[in-house]
Amino acid sequence: MKKILLVTLFMVFNLFGQEPMLRETPFAEVLQQIGKHKRTFIEVGSDTCRSCQVMGRKLYVIKQKHPEYPIYFVNVHKEREAAYRLRVQMIPTQIVVDSQGNEIYRHVGILEAQEIKKFFN
Repeated sequence: MKKILLVTLFMVFNLFGQEPMLRETPFAEVLQQIGKHKRTFIEVGSDTCRSCQVMGRKLYVIKQKHPEYPIYFVNVHKEREAAYRLRVQMIPTQIVVDSQGNEIYRHVGILEAQEIKKFFN
């Protein structure tokens, strides 16, 4: 009985005790933002993918501390055309583009916060 109670409490804490994810940005809006900044960071994933949720929470925390960072989340389960246009094969994928729209960095998986902040310093 104690084990069931502990497992239930653990699950409830995990569901409600975590930071929210970075909000979705429509892909068309992300495309409009490219060129307005030295670099634009695009997180490509889904709100149902566990690794994407981890990245989404990290990005949410960074965006709260640095609202000036151009960081965007594109949900490819809702916008499949974006995955095709960005040539995404696995999620989560992070793409950084320069002010001309040229891809300068691509990573598949989870990035540490320090790595993300490097793009904006």
